[in-house]
Amino acid sequence: MTVRKNFVFDKEVASHLSEMAKREHKSQTALVQEMIEAHYREISRQERLRIAKELAGSCNGCFEESTIQKIKANMDV
Repeated sequence: MTVRKNFVFDKEVASHLSEMAKREHKSQTALVQEMIEAHYREISRQERLRIAKELAGSCNGCFEESTIQKIKANMDV
């Protein structure tokens, strides 16, 4: 499904978009879509990294007195 959006660009930006689209043999729409998706992927990556950093170390001390060996010894296997 596609959605029509209208944008207003400064004259210079519109000229750059037109030139870039010609150089890459793409429509201006395709070029803008690619740029938006690339920027969105970067924002998403940064958000995942921020969350991972917040979680890092959150389990420190959860098993202070346990070791893998002690856990295995207490398992009914």
